[in-house]
Amino acid sequence: MGKVTATISLTNHIDEILAERGFIPSEQIRSIILHDVIVDTGASDLCLPEEVISELGLPLAGEIEGNTASETKIFRMFKDVTLVVEGRERTFNCVELPAGKEPLLGYFPLEALGLEPDLTKQQLRVLPNQGRQSYIRV
Repeated sequence: MGKVTATISLTNHIDEILAERGFIPSEQIRSIILHDVIVDTGASDLCLPEEVISELGLPLAGEIEGNTASETKIFRMFKDVTLVVEGRERTFNCVELPAGKEPLLGYFPLEALGLEPDLTKQQLRVLPNQGRQSYIRV
C-alpha cells in the first residue's frame, strides 16, 4: 500500500467566463498547476491552502462546519474553481486550509471526475467514460 499523489490544474472559472465573453484578455485568467497533491479519500472535497485560493482570486461561497481527524471546526468554502486531473475537467467548490498546509484531493471530485486511487501502483486510475463500463450514471 502507498500514498497516491496527482498533478492538478486549477483555474478561476469566473476569469474563464470573462475572457470567453471578451471582458478580460485570456492572459489575465488566473491559473496554477500543483504537483504531488495528496489524494485523500478521508477528505470529502478539494481542499486548498489559503495562499492558493488567494492567488486564484476565488470568491467566497460561505462557511461550513467540518470534521478533521482531531476536531470539528468552521471552514470557509470558495467557489468556481475549474479542476483538471488526468485530462478530466469540472468546476467545483473548495474548502480553505490554513496557509502552508498541503492541498488535498478528496472523494467528491474524484468520484465526479471518474478517478479512483490505485494504492498498489500509487497512482490514479482513470475509469471509463464511454460505453457500458462508463462510470457516468444518469
